[in-house]
Amino acid sequence: MDIRQLFALNLRRLRREAGLSQESLAHDAGIDRAYVSRLERGVTYVGLEIIGKLSDLLKVTPIEFFQPPPKRLKKKT
Repeated sequence: MDIRQLFALNLRRLRREAGLSQESLAHDAGIDRAYVSRLERGVTYVGLEIIGKLSDLLKVTPIEFFQPPPKRLKKKT
């Protein structure tokens, strides 16, 4: 998985876990909603300043955007 896709996957997951829309996250970070959408689709690179803003807003450390996604527990049948 390329680093943009890894960032995108984690940003989308963390934003949803925080209960935020793309629009509200973008507004609070002072960036455009379309930019958040591009980040979540992995079509653009993110700068360090934006990583810092997003991690502050989502109350996570910057490294969490680059961690492998958590493995889902399988249900026993």
